[in-house]
Amino acid sequence: MVKQVKASHILVDKLTDAEKLADKLKGGSKFEDLARKHSNCPSGKKGGDLGYFSHNQMVKEFETVAFNLGKGEVSGPVKTQFGYHIIKVTDKR
Repeated sequence: MVKQVKASHILVDKLTDAEKLADKLKGGSKFEDLARKHSNCPSGKKGGDLGYFSHNQMVKEFETVAFNLGKGEVSGPVKTQFGYHIIKVTDKR
């Protein structure tokens, strides 16, 4: 069973912005570059890196998606009370 996930994210206010970023990622843009340029979260300065986290450390909607993505996978827009996230899982342990 996966106990921890290492993930990065890009946080924006609007669904339309999240969808545009998702399209850019599909087109080959680097996740880290987009996070540095567009993310509202302080983690954006680190390319969106949130480090490792366990269950019950993130808001439910975010956690559910992060733990269900495979290593290297990127989510579509995920809505939480903070805004819209694009989540990339970089490791699981």
